[in-house]
Amino acid sequence: MRQGLFRDTLISIEEVKHVDISLLFELMERMSLAAVMAFVLSQTTIFRRIVYRQLIWRDRIFIIVVFGAIGIFGTYAGIPIYDALANIRVIGVMAAGFIGGPVVGMATGLIAGGHRYLLGGFTALSCAISSVCEGLLAGLVHHFLPRKPVPWWIAFLSGFMGEVIQMGIILVVAKPYDVARSLVNQIAIPMTVVNAFGVAIFMLIIKTAMDAQDKIGAEQSQKALNIAAKTLPYLRRGLNAESAQATAQIIYDTTDYEAVAVTNSQEVLAYVGAEAGHHAPHLSELTHITRNVLTEGHMVIAQEKEQIGCSHPQCKLASAVVVPLVQVNEVIGTLKLYYTTVEAIGQADMVFAKGIAQLFSTQLELTEIDRQAKLASHSELKALYAQINPHFLFNTLNTITSLVRTQPDQARELLNKLASMFRFTLHKTGQTIPIAEELAQVAAYLAIEQARHGDKLAVSMAVDQDLERFFIPSLTIQPLVENAIKHGLQPKETGGEVRIKVQAVNKDIEIEIRDDGVGMDVIHFNPLQGAGRNCIGLLNVHERLRGLYGKDYGLTIQSELAVGTVVTMRFPQCMNKGGEEGA
Repeated sequence: MRQGLFRDTLISIEEVKHVDISLLFELMERMSLAAVMAFVLSQTTIFRRIVYRQLIWRDRIFIIVVFGAIGIFGTYAGIPIYDALANIRVIGVMAAGFIGGPVVGMATGLIAGGHRYLLGGFTALSCAISSVCEGLLAGLVHHFLPRKPVPWWIAFLSGFMGEVIQMGIILVVAKPYDVARSLVNQIAIPMTVVNAFGVAIFMLIIKTAMDAQDKIGAEQSQKALNIAAKTLPYLRRGLNAESAQATAQIIYDTTDYEAVAVTNSQEVLAYVGAEAGHHAPHLSELTHITRNVLTEGHMVIAQEKEQIGCSHPQCKLASAVVVPLVQVNEVIGTLKLYYTTVEAIGQADMVFAKGIAQLFSTQLELTEIDRQAKLASHSELKALYAQINPHFLFNTLNTITSLVRTQPDQARELLNKLASMFRFTLHKTGQTIPIAEELAQVAAYLAIEQARHGDKLAVSMAVDQDLERFFIPSLTIQPLVENAIKHGLQPKETGGEVRIKVQAVNKDIEIEIRDDGVGMDVIHFNPLQGAGRNCIGLLNVHERLRGLYGKDYGLTIQSELAVGTVVTMRFPQCMNKGGEEGA
């Protein structure tokens, strides 16, 4: 009987070529269905988050289940060959590994391969084993490859290698060997070519969709930055009726929204656009979705009139996005963007709303910084606060605006660093903090300055890590670094380098800020003696250190024209946790 089966499975070379070609085209037809699935998946919110590697355990389960189902579909879409199937199962399995990593790839392969094993046949075990192996291979590529998502050509090579592995496993595991060899001779080329291309096309579609989404996000971010720059003079006064009205009008004039509203935590402060007759300030109460945003602190989308919750029966507002405005981790109001057509809120609107709300929140936190500065009891701290000024913010916003199209990831990173800087100033000014915290603030500032100045600004740090646990008055290093860049390097056409060194000297700590800028004549112009308004930050730091630790401590300056300047800060090693200056 075995010889009869063997005779039935043997075919001529001409028959193999004919079957190979027809099998190749049949598999390509089925591969197109997998490409459609890739496109549909790439449009979902959860899938976009997964591709950007912001994974939680539920996302991993989602990948395993969905791509396991795609793998099962690939089996059912297979073409019977003897007692086996020429299939596209590997596309779903390897795509899961490329996106989720080794564990996800293996789990997906286990589902798809386990299903294939239950169907039976002399290749059932070998197909199950190869499915897990191919999922592991794709997962390892995900793990060791720094670029995400996986480029199509690497996906192609991995898919090709995965199919080679599968054919090898069939030859080793499947019995009888002669039948396995005949099967491999017939399906190896069509399956290897089609599945390698299928995996590559799957990842290429995902990458294309992600690039399109990045472009939309960059455009919306640029629009948000332009609006933020226009609204800055108003929001610096705080969230009130006047600043809210100006902000709403600017957004309405700059965008295509049919109505814009701004609220505080209790009432509507400003409203511009359609249905202003009954939505104007003091004429309407906060809607339930606005109250939800104020309570939960998360963006809410309304795609129908009923979801908006307007009590006026003839109101034309049909969809809206409502985002919170946050100040010092507290929701103090909302921004509301409206359309008069249902289901009009898209991904671009959500990106824009989130971006503009984050910028407005940062601007409002600047207002709080100004308010606290006015309440400060020390005149030297007031002067230090004054260094955090709109000019720095404007310059930073202009830099970010220039990056949003070409380098959106760096633009987002700079936005986060800018927000971190101002939060630090708000919460840490007047306190003593670990040196590590102060250096992190300086690093954020330098990242922004390097983005602005490019190759004209080089930075190096040499820090004794054993000293990072000791405490230092907040905002003491940053003014020195800022002074080195602003007055030492910026006047120099070619720019230069700032070097920061932290070391122990006996029982004290010395922090050295060195630049190779234009230098100065410290004999006739010494900032530590109050000479010149441009270096008030240096004098403030010097006087604060002397006031806290005594006259043996503070700053020393060495400088030579056209050579550079070295500012050395000296203070004792201390572990004063959470102390406040002047307390």
